Amino acid sequence: MPKIALIGAGSMVFAKKLIGDILSFDELSDSHIALMDIDKHRLTQTQRVAEAMVENEGLETTVSATLDRREALEDADYVLNMINVGGTDPFENEIRIPEKYGVKQAIGDTTGPGGIFRGLRTIPTILDLADDMEELCPDALLLNYTNPMAILCKAVFDATNIEVVGLCHSVPHTAEAIAEYTETPQDELEYWVAGINHMAWFLTCEHDGESLYPALEEAYDDEETYRKDTVRFEMMKHFGAFPTESSHHMSEYLPYIRTDDALIEEMAGTNFAERMPTATYLEGWLARSEERDDPELDVDLNEVSVERSEEYASRLIHSLETGTQRRFNLNVSNESNAIENLPADACVEVPVFVDGTGLHPASVGELPTQLAALDRQHSAIYELAVEGALEGNREKVHQAVKLDPLSSAACSLDELHEMTEELIEANADYIPALEWPSKQNPERAVPADD
Repeated sequence: MPKIALIGAGSMVFAKKLIGDILSFDELSDSHIALMDIDKHRLTQTQRVAEAMVENEGLETTVSATLDRREALEDADYVLNMINVGGTDPFENEIRIPEKYGVKQAIGDTTGPGGIFRGLRTIPTILDLADDMEELCPDALLLNYTNPMAILCKAVFDATNIEVVGLCHSVPHTAEAIAEYTETPQDELEYWVAGINHMAWFLTCEHDGESLYPALEEAYDDEETYRKDTVRFEMMKHFGAFPTESSHHMSEYLPYIRTDDALIEEMAGTNFAERMPTATYLEGWLARSEERDDPELDVDLNEVSVERSEEYASRLIHSLETGTQRRFNLNVSNESNAIENLPADACVEVPVFVDGTGLHPASVGELPTQLAALDRQHSAIYELAVEGALEGNREKVHQAVKLDPLSSAACSLDELHEMTEELIEANADYIPALEWPSKQNPERAVPADD
């Protein structure tokens, strides 16, 4: 009877999906699911739905709900993290302040100034969570769903003894897209994917032993298909591999597209047209806030049933509990040298075999040089962001922002300095205290001489 704690369970739609996934396995149906959130109203809604699912399916699962994180964590075997720290104000700051300087983020939750500052405000909380785990459930596996994925996982790697793995659905979603573009059944695809979160690469993708890349190149030349995923098709054309993040999100990782409004509009395409504009994720999140806070539960509890989604968490737990071997693309430390030409302390997204003995990252070898170069740049940014948070080092946060390809394409160094200072001051209530190193003059771009 494993105990599975969901931290941030007030995100009812996502929590309902993960709970349904767990309950869909007979071997996990006697689990204890401990729900925790700081928002009592949203937590209660999730609890009601979870209990209805258990009752409607006639399962032996037990469900508890608490506002006390330590209570939820005590003796847990698995901890699923899906928290959102800070709410509306910092999210708006992370998007709107860079927008003033010409840095046009569509999503802004994993890379760029938005991702860096979301990381800064989330790292203290995820480290507190890991500290509690070290005391209350030191052998539990932390399954992280919260973005920025690579920054948060690396912070846990670097600062704690907790085993953490990052879960993202971008690889199966990309496989679904490739199957559509090449008119191939998705369940018949064979692929090998590696890189970093949101910038991993389909190194091979085959059907019946034949590469699908010639079919993808034909799809590039078909205007209707090309318009469905413009940025990813352009990355394939210029860098030789299809990336794992959707066009609107991928555009934020690059210096080529989001500095010109006309080009943003041109590259919007069809599938992601509504998501490509600046601040689209923020605006959607704000529009949904009233729905999230609705006192009435917009769910028919008598009709709630168990369905299995594409998310990895339940399958991963099932493999660990039953010994069933599966392969997932997961975010793990590169300490095993899974990708030989990325840093050993980076967070990488690679094939991982999971069974009753644990998680076993596959050896990918070296990424093609051009793909490794793209990933190394972002890995260095994430490393600086984590070091800045852990050390309280203002200079390293500045350097992380100044290395961001989108920001550096839009702004001068002085403008980036001013933008970063404005972000730090606006978000002071949500991020760690950041100080200049003792020998650093904040008015200079380089350290002053002794």
